[in-house]
Amino acid sequence: MTGMVGPELLLLLLGALVVTSIARRLNWSAPLVLVAVGLVVSFIPGVPEFEIDPHLILLVVLPPLLYSAALDSSYLNIRANLRPIGLLAIGLVLFTTLVVGLTAKLVFPDLPFAAALVLGAVVAPPDAVAAVAIGRKLGLQRRAMTLLVGESLINDATALTAFKVAVAAAAGAAMHPVEGVGLFLLVTAGGIAVGLGVGVVVRFLRKRLCEGVLESALGLLVPFGAYLLAEEVAHVSGVLAVVVAGLYIGHHSPRGTYSTRLQDAAVWRSLDVLLESFVFALIGLQLSSIVSDADLNASLLLGAGAVLLATVLARFVWMYPATYIPRYLSKKLRERERPPHLGQVTVISWAGMRGVVTLAAAAAIPPDVPGRDIIVFCAFVVTVATLLVQGTTLPWVIGKIGFEGDDARQDALAEAQVQHRAAQAAVDRLDQELEDVPDHVRDQLRSLAEHWGNAAWERLGRQDQESPAAAYRRLRRVMLKAERDEFISARDKGEIDDEVLFRVLRELDLEEAALSRE
Repeated sequence: MTGMVGPELLLLLLGALVVTSIARRLNWSAPLVLVAVGLVVSFIPGVPEFEIDPHLILLVVLPPLLYSAALDSSYLNIRANLRPIGLLAIGLVLFTTLVVGLTAKLVFPDLPFAAALVLGAVVAPPDAVAAVAIGRKLGLQRRAMTLLVGESLINDATALTAFKVAVAAAAGAAMHPVEGVGLFLLVTAGGIAVGLGVGVVVRFLRKRLCEGVLESALGLLVPFGAYLLAEEVAHVSGVLAVVVAGLYIGHHSPRGTYSTRLQDAAVWRSLDVLLESFVFALIGLQLSSIVSDADLNASLLLGAGAVLLATVLARFVWMYPATYIPRYLSKKLRERERPPHLGQVTVISWAGMRGVVTLAAAAAIPPDVPGRDIIVFCAFVVTVATLLVQGTTLPWVIGKIGFEGDDARQDALAEAQVQHRAAQAAVDRLDQELEDVPDHVRDQLRSLAEHWGNAAWERLGRQDQESPAAAYRRLRRVMLKAERDEFISARDKGEIDDEVLFRVLRELDLEEAALSRE
């Protein structure tokens, strides 16, 4: 970070974690509290100026956050909702770029239209971290969560590509619209190909390492390697490469080892907290430096307000027609998809908070782009205002609409059905493995499988350390594998959701970890 050396960076990270801890204890939204605290701290005398280094954000911060989100996302759910996600992550981003660009040109007449489109591309991609955290806490429907997560995984690639085209045009390197579309298709397809290739290679290597620590260490390199390989070598979308690699590896992680899954969960959750705390605190700390660089006047403030309003309204203007018109025109779509709840559309429309990608893109604008200071100031206003206004009112909007899905009940029913089959599969596999095993070990294992089939979350008893216990552990591992295979098969057939699979796998992994203790 420009203007940030070792001690300042360490203090920023430590302070961000302290604020996050306090916010969680008070049950407040940590991202919003971090932004607010950062805004206040930025004006304290003696606090150094913190300026975003866009290259560091795009290389060090964004890839691991996207990769972690992709690992936890459901590939099957995203594939099932690819059409609406595409309308949000591609269509809405381009629409917002155009609407904000036209608005900026109207309120800042001296700003060239190409530069106005740069501003539109900068503020186009929402950051769903805060929205997803709030939605999960309040029990937002799974489909709405899938749309928000899927949008946040892909929209950065669309916005950054549009940003590159607009910057080139603003700097005088004119590009024909057809050429721009061709560039977008090329970097998109290339990013997907690179990400898929990285995912296949990493999965091949991890299957042969057979040691959880080494597998997790290799996993830490994936987001950075995929991003650099795509951006620096193939010159395609690094963001999409990271996302596709994460989705591929996350989808196949249930077939890996229990130790890797447990370690990965701990590592990525810790890294997520650290990076998210850092970036949201950094957003707030930008205030003093941006205000000092901008020539504040009434015209600039009114213009930034108009850009903010256009950014928020563009999402509403796009969401309702994009949701209902395709259903009206397509009978197959009406038969295939359930009608979307009007409240769900409203919540997703209001959940358009901007984040660090917007500020990183603004900081990456070359100095020779006309109106750079205006663009940076407007981007900051849009980011902070959407985070604080929409972020703080989103729980009220969800509560006011008063709708929530029956995902929990459906999950419980589907899980119970698969549990019964999994317990029977474990007993069948046990019968195949019985050779010179004491009767009490066999009876205990069968009783345990039946009990687990009726109560999935009940803890199992301590394991004996004597010879019969060794047989018990060996056979129980065989049974756990059969149960795990049954749940993975049910996920692949669409009988249960990835969320159910991950929850059950964690219980099975923890039991297998206990069995593996010396």
